Amino acid sequence: MEDKQILDSKSRLMLAAIDLMAEKGYKGVSTKEIAAAAGVSEMTLFRNFGSKFNLLEKAIDRYHYSIEMTRIFNEKVTWDLRTDLLMFSQMYHEIMDRNRKLFLIVLRDDELIEIRERAQKHPRKLLELLTNYFTEMQSRNRMIQTDAETQAITFMWMNYGAFLTQLFGASTITKVTLPEFIESSVELFVRGLSIDEQ
Repeated sequence: MEDKQILDSKSRLMLAAIDLMAEKGYKGVSTKEIAAAAGVSEMTLFRNFGSKFNLLEKAIDRYHYSIEMTRIFNEKVTWDLRTDLLMFSQMYHEIMDRNRKLFLIVLRDDELIEIRERAQKHPRKLLELLTNYFTEMQSRNRMIQTDAETQAITFMWMNYGAFLTQLFGASTITKVTLPEFIESSVELFVRGLSIDEQ
């Protein structure tokens, strides 16, 4: 995430909340503790966010992946299937790993179902980006004709499954590393979807 030394109070509060909630759970942390860890007053927390719940909600909006992934799709696409899928997959795992504490917080606590549902806008955005990418690849005749959304959600679920496995101890299941998984899974997609590979 960001360097705490150069952050404004809002950012410091969000990062402190994420660290503390990941360690103690959402219920196990008070607004007073969060404010102290951020080096600000509890009043500053309430003035900026109103409540602990709103603070976590804003942190998820700020640090989830849809903003970064949108930028990647807008600025870095090469229209080469192998190159692009490798980039998408690598960036997805980099962002997810960086924000793993957020996922642990939201997945762990049933009181946060409302936040969990709201956070669904991020995978929905990624699904839209990938679907549009596959549709455009087909129109450029660089990919076989297939249902773009089905390919997009398959790619997402495959990578999300890998992220969860990494989160909860992949090394106890397999010796296959994350970079090996990314290379292998992208190669399968390229072989299955490329016109050249048919």
